[in-house]
Amino acid sequence: MAREQALLSTEIVNRGVEPSGPDAGSPTFSVRVRRRLPDFLQSVNLKYVRLGYHYLISHGVYLATIPVIVLVCGAEVGSLSRDELWRKVWGEATYDLATVLAFLAVLAFTISVYIMSRPRPVYLIDFACYKPADELKVSKAEFIDLARKSGKFDEDSLAFQSRLLAKSGIGDESYMPRCVFEPGTNCATMKEGRAEASAAMFAALDELFDKCRVRPKDVGVLVVNCSLFNPTPSLSAMIVNHYKMRGNILSYNLGGMGCSAGVIAVDLARDMLQASGAGLAVVVSTEAVSFTWYAGKRRSMLIPNAFFRAGCAAVLLSNRRRDFHRAKYQLEHIVRTHKGADDRSFRSVYQEEDEQRIKGLSISRDLVEVGGHALKTNITTLGPLVLPFSEQILFFAGVLFRHLFPSKTSAPPPPSADGDASAAAPYIPDFKRAFEHFCMHAASRDVLEHLQGNLGLRDGDLEASRAALHRFGNTSSSSIWYELAYLEAKGRVRRGDRVWQLAFGSGFKCNSAVWRAVRRVRRPARSPWLDCVEQYPARMNA
Repeated sequence: MAREQALLSTEIVNRGVEPSGPDAGSPTFSVRVRRRLPDFLQSVNLKYVRLGYHYLISHGVYLATIPVIVLVCGAEVGSLSRDELWRKVWGEATYDLATVLAFLAVLAFTISVYIMSRPRPVYLIDFACYKPADELKVSKAEFIDLARKSGKFDEDSLAFQSRLLAKSGIGDESYMPRCVFEPGTNCATMKEGRAEASAAMFAALDELFDKCRVRPKDVGVLVVNCSLFNPTPSLSAMIVNHYKMRGNILSYNLGGMGCSAGVIAVDLARDMLQASGAGLAVVVSTEAVSFTWYAGKRRSMLIPNAFFRAGCAAVLLSNRRRDFHRAKYQLEHIVRTHKGADDRSFRSVYQEEDEQRIKGLSISRDLVEVGGHALKTNITTLGPLVLPFSEQILFFAGVLFRHLFPSKTSAPPPPSADGDASAAAPYIPDFKRAFEHFCMHAASRDVLEHLQGNLGLRDGDLEASRAALHRFGNTSSSSIWYELAYLEAKGRVRRGDRVWQLAFGSGFKCNSAVWRAVRRVRRPARSPWLDCVEQYPARMNA
Protein backbone atom coordinates (compact mmCIF):
# COMPACT_ATOMS: atom_id res chain seq x y z
CA MET A 1 0.00 0.00 0.00
CA ALA A 2 2.81 2.40 0.89
CA ARG A 3 4.56 1.62 -2.39
CA GLU A 4 1.36 2.35 -4.33
CA GLN A 5 0.87 5.67 -2.51
CA ALA A 6 4.45 6.68 -3.37
CA LEU A 7 3.53 6.54 -7.06
CA LEU A 8 0.62 8.97 -6.65
CA SER A 9 0.67 12.76 -6.71
CA THR A 10 -2.18 15.11 -5.71
CA GLU A 11 -3.12 18.46 -7.14
CA ILE A 12 -5.82 20.90 -5.93
CA VAL A 13 -7.63 22.47 -8.88
CA ASN A 14 -9.64 25.68 -8.54
CA ARG A 15 -12.77 25.32 -10.66
CA GLY A 16 -14.07 28.84 -10.06
CA VAL A 17 -17.41 29.96 -8.66
CA GLU A 18 -20.41 27.60 -8.71
CA PRO A 19 -22.90 29.20 -11.17
CA SER A 20 -26.06 27.51 -9.89
CA GLY A 21 -27.53 25.15 -7.30
CA PRO A 22 -27.54 25.35 -3.50
CA ASP A 23 -23.83 26.34 -3.49
CA ALA A 24 -24.19 29.13 -6.07
CA GLY A 25 -21.65 31.89 -5.60
CA SER A 26 -19.25 29.72 -3.60
CA PRO A 27 -15.77 28.83 -4.82
CA THR A 28 -15.35 25.16 -5.77
CA PHE A 29 -12.25 23.02 -5.69
CA SER A 30 -11.40 19.46 -6.71
CA VAL A 31 -8.52 17.17 -5.82
CA ARG A 32 -6.86 15.45 -8.78
CA VAL A 33 -4.88 12.27 -8.08
CA ARG A 34 -2.41 11.17 -10.76
CA ARG A 35 0.37 8.63 -11.10
CA ARG A 36 3.84 10.09 -11.08
CA LEU A 37 6.81 8.78 -13.02
CA PRO A 38 8.40 6.00 -10.93
CA ASP A 39 11.82 6.72 -9.48
CA PHE A 40 13.26 3.99 -11.64
CA LEU A 41 16.81 4.46 -10.41
CA GLN A 42 15.71 3.43 -6.91
CA SER A 43 14.71 -0.10 -8.04
CA VAL A 44 16.97 -1.63 -10.66
CA ASN A 45 16.57 -5.21 -11.84
CA LEU A 46 19.95 -6.92 -11.73
CA LYS A 47 19.31 -8.94 -14.90
CA TYR A 48 19.34 -5.74 -16.99
CA VAL A 49 22.66 -4.72 -15.43
CA ARG A 50 24.01 -8.16 -16.37
CA LEU A 51 22.71 -7.67 -19.91
CA GLY A 52 24.52 -4.38 -20.24
CA TYR A 53 27.77 -5.84 -18.95
CA HIS A 54 27.33 -8.82 -21.28
CA TYR A 55 27.24 -6.43 -24.23
CA LEU A 56 30.33 -4.66 -22.90
CA ILE A 57 32.36 -7.81 -22.20
CA SER A 58 31.45 -9.58 -25.46
CA HIS A 59 32.91 -6.67 -27.42
CA GLY A 60 35.78 -5.90 -25.06
CA VAL A 61 37.36 -9.34 -24.68
CA TYR A 62 39.68 -8.69 -27.62
CA LEU A 63 40.83 -5.39 -26.15
CA ALA A 64 41.56 -7.19 -22.88
CA THR A 65 43.67 -10.00 -24.43
CA ILE A 66 45.71 -7.97 -26.92
CA PRO A 67 47.52 -5.89 -24.24
CA VAL A 68 48.40 -9.12 -22.36
CA ILE A 69 49.93 -10.66 -25.50
CA VAL A 70 51.88 -7.48 -26.24
CA LEU A 71 53.10 -7.32 -22.64
CA VAL A 72 54.34 -10.94 -22.63
CA CYS A 73 56.09 -10.59 -25.99
CA GLY A 74 57.56 -7.26 -24.95
CA ALA A 75 58.95 -8.75 -21.73
CA GLU A 76 60.51 -11.66 -23.62
CA VAL A 77 62.12 -9.40 -26.22
CA GLY A 78 63.15 -6.86 -23.60
CA SER A 79 65.14 -9.49 -21.68
CA LEU A 80 67.51 -9.86 -24.65
CA SER A 81 70.23 -7.46 -25.67
CA ARG A 82 70.40 -6.15 -29.20
CA ASP A 83 73.23 -8.53 -30.16
CA GLU A 84 71.41 -11.55 -28.66
CA LEU A 85 68.18 -10.63 -30.45
CA TRP A 86 70.02 -10.22 -33.77
CA ARG A 87 71.78 -13.54 -33.32
CA LYS A 88 68.53 -15.41 -32.52
CA VAL A 89 66.70 -13.90 -35.47
CA TRP A 90 69.39 -14.13 -38.15
CA GLY A 91 72.22 -16.20 -36.81
CA GLU A 92 70.66 -19.28 -35.22
CA ALA A 93 67.49 -19.40 -37.30
CA THR A 94 67.45 -20.70 -40.85
CA TYR A 95 64.95 -19.46 -43.42
CA ASP A 96 64.15 -20.44 -46.93
CA LEU A 97 62.10 -18.56 -49.50
CA ALA A 98 59.11 -20.89 -49.20
CA THR A 99 58.88 -20.38 -45.41
CA VAL A 100 59.03 -16.60 -45.71
CA LEU A 101 56.40 -16.51 -48.47
CA ALA A 102 54.12 -18.86 -46.53
CA PHE A 103 54.42 -16.72 -43.41
CA LEU A 104 53.62 -13.53 -45.34
CA ALA A 105 50.66 -15.22 -47.04
CA VAL A 106 49.19 -16.40 -43.72
CA LEU A 107 49.73 -12.96 -42.20
CA ALA A 108 48.05 -11.21 -45.15
CA PHE A 109 45.15 -13.68 -45.08
CA THR A 110 44.64 -13.23 -41.34
CA ILE A 111 44.65 -9.44 -41.61
CA SER A 112 42.25 -9.55 -44.58
CA VAL A 113 39.80 -11.83 -42.76
CA TYR A 114 39.91 -9.60 -39.69
CA ILE A 115 39.24 -6.43 -41.70
CA MET A 116 36.47 -8.02 -43.77
CA SER A 117 34.73 -9.61 -40.76
CA ARG A 118 34.68 -6.43 -38.71
CA PRO A 119 31.37 -4.56 -38.91
CA ARG A 120 31.93 -1.27 -40.65
CA PRO A 121 31.14 1.85 -38.64
CA VAL A 122 27.90 3.60 -39.59
CA TYR A 123 28.13 7.34 -40.15
CA LEU A 124 25.44 9.99 -40.16
CA ILE A 125 26.32 12.22 -43.07
CA ASP A 126 23.52 14.76 -42.55
CA PHE A 127 19.82 15.09 -41.84
CA ALA A 128 16.96 17.45 -42.68
CA CYS A 129 13.85 18.44 -40.73
CA TYR A 130 10.64 19.50 -42.41
CA LYS A 131 9.41 23.03 -41.69
CA PRO A 132 5.76 23.42 -42.78
CA ALA A 133 4.42 26.54 -44.46
CA ASP A 134 3.49 29.50 -42.24
CA GLU A 135 -0.21 29.17 -43.10
CA LEU A 136 -0.23 25.91 -41.11
CA LYS A 137 0.83 27.63 -37.89
CA VAL A 138 -1.73 27.45 -35.11
CA SER A 139 -1.65 29.13 -31.70
CA LYS A 140 -3.29 27.63 -28.63
CA ALA A 141 -6.13 30.14 -28.77
CA GLU A 142 -6.62 29.58 -32.49
CA PHE A 143 -6.62 25.82 -31.92
CA ILE A 144 -9.61 26.07 -29.56
CA ASP A 145 -11.36 28.59 -31.79
CA LEU A 146 -11.03 26.44 -34.92
CA ALA A 147 -12.03 23.31 -33.00
CA ARG A 148 -15.18 25.10 -31.77
CA LYS A 149 -16.06 26.33 -35.26
CA SER A 150 -15.67 22.82 -36.67
CA GLY A 151 -18.72 21.75 -34.65
CA LYS A 152 -17.14 18.42 -33.72
CA PHE A 153 -16.72 19.05 -29.98
CA ASP A 154 -18.97 19.99 -27.09
CA GLU A 155 -17.92 22.60 -24.55
CA ASP A 156 -16.67 20.05 -22.02
CA SER A 157 -14.33 18.52 -24.62
CA LEU A 158 -13.11 21.96 -25.67
CA ALA A 159 -12.46 22.95 -22.05
CA PHE A 160 -10.52 19.74 -21.47
CA GLN A 161 -8.32 20.30 -24.52
CA SER A 162 -7.78 23.92 -23.50
CA ARG A 163 -6.49 22.81 -20.08
CA LEU A 164 -4.18 20.29 -21.74
CA LEU A 165 -2.77 22.95 -24.07
CA ALA A 166 -2.18 25.38 -21.22
CA LYS A 167 0.16 22.98 -19.41
CA SER A 168 1.54 21.13 -22.47
CA GLY A 169 4.67 23.23 -22.94
CA ILE A 170 3.73 23.87 -26.60
CA GLY A 171 4.02 27.44 -27.88
CA ASP A 172 1.90 29.39 -30.35
CA GLU A 173 3.78 28.53 -33.56
CA SER A 174 3.43 24.79 -33.99
CA TYR A 175 1.96 23.37 -37.19
CA MET A 176 -1.21 21.42 -37.95
CA PRO A 177 -2.97 20.45 -41.19
CA ARG A 178 -6.06 22.57 -41.67
CA CYS A 179 -8.16 19.61 -42.77
CA VAL A 180 -8.67 18.51 -39.15
CA PHE A 181 -10.63 21.70 -38.43
CA GLU A 182 -12.95 21.51 -41.43
CA PRO A 183 -16.57 21.20 -40.25
CA GLY A 184 -18.62 18.15 -41.00
CA THR A 185 -15.88 16.18 -42.79
CA ASN A 186 -13.76 13.16 -41.99
CA CYS A 187 -10.15 14.35 -42.08
CA ALA A 188 -8.72 10.82 -41.84
CA THR A 189 -9.19 10.02 -45.52
CA MET A 190 -6.60 8.34 -47.73
CA LYS A 191 -6.44 11.48 -49.90
CA GLU A 192 -5.71 13.79 -46.97
CA GLY A 193 -3.25 11.32 -45.46
CA ARG A 194 -1.29 10.95 -48.70
CA ALA A 195 -1.26 14.72 -49.23
CA GLU A 196 0.03 15.39 -45.69
CA ALA A 197 2.64 12.61 -45.78
CA SER A 198 3.95 13.41 -49.26
CA ALA A 199 4.28 17.14 -48.49
CA ALA A 200 6.35 16.42 -45.37
CA MET A 201 8.47 13.55 -46.72
CA PHE A 202 9.31 15.08 -50.09
CA ALA A 203 10.23 18.46 -48.57
CA ALA A 204 12.61 16.81 -46.08
CA LEU A 205 14.13 14.51 -48.72
CA ASP A 206 14.61 17.32 -51.25
CA GLU A 207 16.59 19.27 -48.67
CA LEU A 208 18.57 16.18 -47.63
CA PHE A 209 19.61 15.20 -51.17
CA ASP A 210 20.54 18.81 -51.94
CA LYS A 211 22.61 19.26 -48.76
CA CYS A 212 24.46 15.95 -49.17
CA ARG A 213 24.80 16.18 -52.98
CA VAL A 214 23.50 12.65 -53.33
CA ARG A 215 21.36 11.33 -56.16
CA PRO A 216 18.29 9.31 -55.12
CA LYS A 217 19.51 6.45 -57.35
CA ASP A 218 22.65 6.14 -55.17
CA VAL A 219 20.59 5.09 -52.13
CA GLY A 220 20.64 1.34 -51.48
CA VAL A 221 18.44 1.14 -48.34
CA LEU A 222 15.25 3.06 -47.57
CA VAL A 223 13.42 2.82 -44.23
CA VAL A 224 10.24 4.81 -43.57
CA ASN A 225 8.34 4.86 -40.28
CA CYS A 226 4.87 6.29 -39.74
CA SER A 227 2.76 4.86 -36.96
CA LEU A 228 -0.90 5.44 -37.86
CA PHE A 229 -1.03 6.10 -41.62
CA ASN A 230 -0.11 2.98 -43.61
CA PRO A 231 -1.58 3.11 -47.14
CA THR A 232 -1.18 0.68 -50.02
CA PRO A 233 1.16 1.17 -51.83
CA SER A 234 3.29 2.01 -48.81
CA LEU A 235 4.94 5.32 -47.97
CA SER A 236 8.32 3.87 -48.92
CA ALA A 237 6.88 2.93 -52.31
CA MET A 238 5.63 6.51 -52.70
CA ILE A 239 9.19 7.76 -52.19
CA VAL A 240 10.66 5.21 -54.62
CA ASN A 241 8.10 6.23 -57.23
CA HIS A 242 8.53 9.97 -56.71
CA TYR A 243 12.33 9.93 -56.95
CA LYS A 244 12.55 7.05 -59.47
CA MET A 245 14.97 5.13 -57.28
CA ARG A 246 16.80 2.04 -58.50
CA GLY A 247 15.05 -1.29 -58.84
CA ASN A 248 17.18 -3.27 -56.37
CA ILE A 249 16.72 -0.83 -53.46
CA LEU A 250 15.99 -2.47 -50.09
CA SER A 251 12.89 -0.59 -48.92
CA TYR A 252 11.03 -1.07 -45.63
CA ASN A 253 7.90 0.55 -44.17
CA LEU A 254 7.43 0.45 -40.38
CA GLY A 255 3.93 1.07 -39.05
CA GLY A 256 2.23 1.10 -35.66
CA MET A 257 5.48 1.42 -33.68
CA GLY A 258 4.86 4.78 -32.03
CA CYS A 259 7.13 7.68 -31.22
CA SER A 260 10.21 5.48 -30.68
CA ALA A 261 10.14 4.15 -34.25
CA GLY A 262 12.79 6.64 -35.40
CA VAL A 263 15.48 4.80 -33.43
CA ILE A 264 14.11 1.45 -34.62
CA ALA A 265 14.37 2.66 -38.22
CA VAL A 266 18.01 3.67 -37.69
CA ASP A 267 18.71 0.26 -36.16
CA LEU A 268 17.15 -1.52 -39.15
CA ALA A 269 19.05 0.67 -41.62
CA ARG A 270 22.32 -0.09 -39.80
CA ASP A 271 21.68 -3.84 -39.97
CA MET A 272 20.82 -3.66 -43.66
CA LEU A 273 23.97 -1.66 -44.42
CA GLN A 274 26.09 -4.23 -42.58
CA ALA A 275 24.38 -7.21 -44.22
CA SER A 276 24.12 -5.95 -47.80
CA GLY A 277 27.01 -3.51 -48.13
CA ALA A 278 24.60 -1.12 -49.88
CA GLY A 279 26.67 1.94 -48.94
CA LEU A 280 23.98 4.58 -48.41
CA ALA A 281 20.73 4.38 -46.45
CA VAL A 282 17.95 6.92 -45.97
CA VAL A 283 15.68 6.92 -42.91
CA VAL A 284 12.44 8.93 -43.00
CA SER A 285 10.50 9.47 -39.75
CA THR A 286 7.09 11.14 -39.86
CA GLU A 287 3.51 11.00 -38.60
CA ALA A 288 0.16 11.93 -40.16
CA VAL A 289 -1.58 14.25 -37.69
CA SER A 290 -4.87 13.91 -39.57
CA PHE A 291 -4.92 10.23 -38.54
CA THR A 292 -4.23 10.99 -34.86
CA TRP A 293 -7.12 13.48 -34.75
CA TYR A 294 -10.14 12.44 -32.71
CA ALA A 295 -13.54 14.18 -32.89
CA GLY A 296 -15.35 12.43 -30.05
CA LYS A 297 -15.94 12.94 -26.34
CA ARG A 298 -13.77 10.32 -24.60
CA ARG A 299 -11.07 12.21 -22.73
CA SER A 300 -8.37 9.56 -22.98
CA MET A 301 -8.66 9.86 -26.78
CA LEU A 302 -8.70 13.68 -26.81
CA ILE A 303 -5.16 13.86 -25.37
CA PRO A 304 -3.33 13.31 -28.71
CA ASN A 305 -5.24 16.26 -30.22
CA ALA A 306 -3.52 18.66 -27.85
CA PHE A 307 0.02 17.34 -28.26
CA PHE A 308 0.71 15.90 -31.72
CA ARG A 309 1.88 18.27 -34.44
CA ALA A 310 3.12 18.01 -38.04
CA GLY A 311 6.78 17.11 -38.55
CA CYS A 312 9.18 14.92 -40.51
CA ALA A 313 12.91 14.15 -40.57
CA ALA A 314 15.08 12.53 -43.23
CA VAL A 315 18.50 11.07 -42.31
CA LEU A 316 21.33 9.89 -44.58
CA LEU A 317 23.50 7.06 -43.23
CA SER A 318 26.60 5.47 -44.75
CA ASN A 319 28.99 2.64 -43.94
CA ARG A 320 31.52 3.61 -46.62
CA ARG A 321 34.86 4.52 -45.08
CA ARG A 322 35.41 7.27 -47.61
CA ASP A 323 32.39 9.11 -46.20
CA PHE A 324 34.09 9.56 -42.81
CA HIS A 325 35.53 12.93 -43.78
CA ARG A 326 32.16 14.45 -44.66
CA ALA A 327 30.10 12.73 -41.93
CA LYS A 328 28.86 14.53 -38.83
CA TYR A 329 28.39 11.63 -36.42
CA GLN A 330 29.27 7.98 -35.93
CA LEU A 331 26.73 5.58 -34.46
CA GLU A 332 28.10 3.98 -31.28
CA HIS A 333 25.23 2.17 -29.56
CA ILE A 334 21.55 1.34 -29.97
CA VAL A 335 19.69 -0.20 -27.03
CA ARG A 336 16.08 -1.24 -27.50
CA THR A 337 13.59 -2.19 -24.79
CA HIS A 338 10.16 -3.77 -25.40
CA LYS A 339 7.59 -4.20 -22.61
CA GLY A 340 4.84 -5.61 -24.80
CA ALA A 341 4.62 -8.84 -22.78
CA ASP A 342 2.94 -6.87 -19.99
CA ASP A 343 -0.77 -6.24 -20.65
CA ARG A 344 -0.79 -2.76 -19.07
CA SER A 345 2.19 -1.73 -21.16
CA PHE A 346 0.65 -3.14 -24.31
CA ARG A 347 -2.62 -1.20 -23.86
CA SER A 348 -1.12 2.05 -22.54
CA VAL A 349 -1.30 3.58 -26.05
CA TYR A 350 -4.07 1.88 -27.98
CA GLN A 351 -5.92 2.72 -31.18
CA GLU A 352 -9.63 1.88 -30.96
CA GLU A 353 -13.18 3.16 -31.46
CA ASP A 354 -15.24 4.85 -28.77
CA GLU A 355 -18.92 4.25 -27.96
CA GLN A 356 -19.96 6.22 -31.06
CA ARG A 357 -17.56 4.17 -33.20
CA ILE A 358 -15.26 7.14 -33.72
CA LYS A 359 -11.68 5.97 -34.15
CA GLY A 360 -8.86 7.51 -32.14
CA LEU A 361 -5.72 6.92 -30.10
CA SER A 362 -6.42 6.18 -26.43
CA ILE A 363 -3.83 7.19 -23.81
CA SER A 364 -4.04 5.16 -20.59
CA ARG A 365 -3.71 6.58 -17.07
CA ASP A 366 -0.89 4.06 -16.57
CA LEU A 367 1.24 5.57 -19.34
CA VAL A 368 3.60 7.51 -17.06
CA GLU A 369 4.22 4.52 -14.80
CA VAL A 370 4.63 2.15 -17.77
CA GLY A 371 7.06 4.57 -19.40
CA GLY A 372 9.07 4.79 -16.20
CA HIS A 373 9.58 1.04 -16.04
CA ALA A 374 10.61 0.90 -19.71
CA LEU A 375 13.08 3.73 -19.16
CA LYS A 376 14.50 2.00 -16.10
CA THR A 377 15.21 -1.14 -18.11
CA ASN A 378 16.70 0.78 -21.01
CA ILE A 379 19.12 2.97 -19.08
CA THR A 380 20.17 0.05 -16.87
CA THR A 381 21.25 -1.84 -19.98
CA LEU A 382 22.79 1.25 -21.58
CA GLY A 383 24.72 2.36 -18.49
CA PRO A 384 27.58 -0.19 -18.64
CA LEU A 385 28.17 0.72 -22.30
CA VAL A 386 28.53 4.47 -21.83
CA LEU A 387 29.24 5.40 -18.21
CA PRO A 388 32.83 6.04 -17.08
CA PHE A 389 34.39 3.19 -15.11
CA SER A 390 34.23 5.09 -11.83
CA GLU A 391 30.48 5.65 -12.24
CA GLN A 392 29.96 2.00 -13.14
CA ILE A 393 31.75 0.81 -9.99
CA LEU A 394 29.66 3.02 -7.71
CA PHE A 395 26.40 2.21 -9.49
CA PHE A 396 27.03 -1.53 -9.67
CA ALA A 397 28.10 -1.66 -6.01
CA GLY A 398 24.82 -0.01 -5.00
CA VAL A 399 22.77 -2.39 -7.17
CA LEU A 400 24.63 -5.42 -5.82
CA PHE A 401 24.15 -4.28 -2.23
CA ARG A 402 20.39 -3.84 -2.71
CA HIS A 403 20.23 -7.24 -4.41
CA LEU A 404 22.12 -9.06 -1.65
CA PHE A 405 20.54 -7.21 1.29
CA PRO A 406 16.99 -6.33 0.22
CA SER A 407 15.76 -6.13 3.83
CA LYS A 408 18.11 -3.23 4.56
CA THR A 409 16.97 -1.24 1.51
CA SER A 410 13.24 -1.97 1.42
CA ALA A 411 12.45 0.48 4.22
CA PRO A 412 12.77 4.25 3.75
CA PRO A 413 16.33 5.44 4.51
CA PRO A 414 16.72 6.87 8.02
CA PRO A 415 17.89 10.45 8.42
CA SER A 416 21.61 10.98 8.80
CA ALA A 417 23.25 12.75 11.72
CA ASP A 418 22.68 16.14 10.17
CA GLY A 419 19.03 15.37 9.38
CA ASP A 420 19.55 14.60 5.70
CA ALA A 421 17.50 11.56 4.67
CA SER A 422 19.25 11.30 1.31
CA ALA A 423 22.51 10.07 2.81
CA ALA A 424 21.39 6.43 2.64
CA ALA A 425 19.75 6.75 -0.78
CA PRO A 426 21.10 4.53 -3.60
CA TYR A 427 23.74 6.01 -5.85
CA ILE A 428 22.35 7.61 -9.02
CA PRO A 429 24.82 7.53 -11.94
CA ASP A 430 25.83 10.89 -13.35
CA PHE A 431 24.87 10.57 -17.02
CA LYS A 432 26.30 14.03 -17.62
CA ARG A 433 29.73 12.35 -17.45
CA ALA A 434 28.75 10.02 -20.30
CA PHE A 435 27.03 12.49 -22.64
CA GLU A 436 27.50 16.11 -23.59
CA HIS A 437 24.08 16.47 -25.21
CA PHE A 438 20.62 15.01 -24.53
CA CYS A 439 17.84 14.65 -27.10
CA MET A 440 14.90 13.15 -25.23
CA HIS A 441 11.56 12.65 -26.91
CA ALA A 442 9.54 15.85 -26.41
CA ALA A 443 6.29 14.18 -25.35
CA SER A 444 5.08 16.81 -22.88
CA ARG A 445 6.38 19.23 -20.29
CA ASP A 446 5.42 16.96 -17.37
CA VAL A 447 7.30 13.98 -18.80
CA LEU A 448 10.43 16.06 -19.39
CA GLU A 449 10.32 17.40 -15.85
CA HIS A 450 10.06 13.90 -14.40
CA LEU A 451 12.92 12.69 -16.58
CA GLN A 452 15.11 15.57 -15.49
CA GLY A 453 14.48 14.87 -11.81
CA ASN A 454 15.03 11.13 -12.00
CA LEU A 455 18.20 11.34 -14.07
CA GLY A 456 19.64 14.25 -12.10
CA LEU A 457 19.95 16.49 -15.15
CA ARG A 458 20.22 20.27 -15.25
CA ASP A 459 17.80 22.64 -16.98
CA GLY A 460 20.34 23.20 -19.73
CA ASP A 461 20.60 19.48 -20.46
CA LEU A 462 16.96 19.37 -21.58
CA GLU A 463 16.96 22.77 -23.24
CA ALA A 464 16.84 21.24 -26.72
CA SER A 465 13.90 18.99 -25.81
CA ARG A 466 11.89 21.81 -24.24
CA ALA A 467 12.67 24.15 -27.15
CA ALA A 468 11.54 21.56 -29.72
CA LEU A 469 8.33 20.95 -27.75
CA HIS A 470 7.64 24.68 -27.49
CA ARG A 471 8.37 25.52 -31.13
CA PHE A 472 7.14 22.42 -33.00
CA GLY A 473 5.09 20.43 -30.46
CA ASN A 474 5.21 16.65 -30.18
CA THR A 475 6.27 15.62 -33.68
CA SER A 476 6.31 11.95 -32.72
CA SER A 477 9.32 9.92 -33.96
CA SER A 478 10.97 12.92 -35.63
CA SER A 479 11.16 15.02 -32.43
CA ILE A 480 14.67 13.78 -31.50
CA TRP A 481 15.95 15.13 -34.83
CA TYR A 482 14.42 18.58 -34.29
CA GLU A 483 16.26 18.60 -30.97
CA LEU A 484 19.58 17.68 -32.58
CA ALA A 485 18.96 20.39 -35.20
CA TYR A 486 18.52 22.86 -32.32
CA LEU A 487 21.90 21.92 -30.84
CA GLU A 488 23.55 22.35 -34.23
CA ALA A 489 21.85 25.70 -34.82
CA LYS A 490 23.24 26.85 -31.46
CA GLY A 491 26.73 25.72 -32.54
CA ARG A 492 27.19 23.51 -29.47
CA VAL A 493 28.28 20.20 -31.03
CA ARG A 494 32.06 19.77 -31.05
CA ARG A 495 34.32 16.95 -32.11
CA GLY A 496 34.17 14.00 -29.73
CA ASP A 497 30.87 15.04 -28.12
CA ARG A 498 28.41 12.23 -27.49
CA VAL A 499 24.69 12.69 -28.09
CA TRP A 500 22.04 10.57 -26.38
CA GLN A 501 18.77 10.23 -28.28
CA LEU A 502 16.04 8.62 -26.19
CA ALA A 503 12.50 7.95 -27.39
CA PHE A 504 9.57 5.88 -26.22
CA GLY A 505 6.30 4.85 -27.83
CA SER A 506 3.42 2.44 -28.05
CA GLY A 507 3.92 -1.24 -27.42
CA PHE A 508 5.43 -0.19 -24.94
CA LYS A 509 8.95 0.55 -26.19
CA CYS A 510 11.88 2.65 -25.04
CA ASN A 511 14.89 3.00 -27.35
CA SER A 512 18.24 4.78 -27.11
CA ALA A 513 20.75 5.78 -29.78
CA VAL A 514 24.21 7.12 -28.96
CA TRP A 515 26.12 9.20 -31.53
CA ARG A 516 29.65 10.57 -31.38
CA ALA A 517 30.52 13.71 -33.32
CA VAL A 518 33.46 12.98 -35.63
CA ARG A 519 34.10 16.68 -36.24
CA ARG A 520 32.95 20.06 -35.04
CA VAL A 521 29.50 20.64 -36.48
CA ARG A 522 29.21 24.17 -37.80
CA ARG A 523 25.95 26.05 -37.81
CA PRO A 524 24.00 24.78 -40.83
CA ALA A 525 22.93 27.11 -43.60
CA ARG A 526 19.55 25.36 -43.76
CA SER A 527 17.66 24.49 -40.60
CA PRO A 528 14.11 24.79 -39.25
CA TRP A 529 15.56 26.87 -36.40
CA LEU A 530 17.32 29.59 -38.38
CA ASP A 531 14.61 32.22 -37.95
CA CYS A 532 14.06 31.72 -34.21
CA VAL A 533 17.00 29.95 -32.55
CA GLU A 534 18.34 33.18 -31.02
CA GLN A 535 15.03 33.64 -29.21
CA TYR A 536 15.51 30.43 -27.22
CA PRO A 537 15.59 29.51 -24.37
CA ALA A 538 14.26 32.93 -23.28
CA ARG A 539 11.14 32.49 -25.40
CA MET A 540 10.03 29.43 -23.41
CA ASN A 541 9.93 31.47 -20.19
CA ALA A 542 8.04 34.40 -21.67
